[in-house]
Amino acid sequence: MESPENPEFPGLDVSGRVRARDIQMAGVADVARRVLMITGAIDTTDHDVSVTVNLPEPGRWQIIKSETNLTDKTWVAMQVTTDEDSTIVNDADTMLMSRQFSKTFMTPDQRRVTFYDGEVRPGEAVLKVYTLETGGTNPAYAYSRYSPIATDSAEKSAETLDGLITNGMPQRQVVELIVPVTIVG
Repeated sequence: MESPENPEFPGLDVSGRVRARDIQMAGVADVARRVLMITGAIDTTDHDVSVTVNLPEPGRWQIIKSETNLTDKTWVAMQVTTDEDSTIVNDADTMLMSRQFSKTFMTPDQRRVTFYDGEVRPGEAVLKVYTLETGGTNPAYAYSRYSPIATDSAEKSAETLDGLITNGMPQRQVVELIVPVTIVG
């Protein structure tokens, strides 16, 4: 069997390597409006993604986050879990929504929110909006995604999803990202 070669470098055997897609996330913080906008992509289904941002000051920030699903799986739920110094604000003056998911579930400690009742197919972007109250300038939060197992029945998938919404998604290995933030305003 002939080993696969990299078309850019003839003779270079790449059969034992995993090609990183080098997906970068970037953010812009509007200090006057207290809005942090982050965009990027996720190319893994086997890991959670931990995001750390460098904010100009602590406090309340509206997060507007868009990311593209570069995996081969459809996501039917997404979970955001904050660090110990941050909470997700849940009051009448803040938005907690996603264009792709029609429902949310937040834990009483306001450190975890799950977006569900929708889907993000491969190649599509997901948009989430929420407000983060942070005690420091370097908040970290983790994203988990749930994709149904192809061999599960619809009933089994719904049962699994209900459990994940209530109890949280189990933590997996983590890919850590430090998102560069441009300050405006």
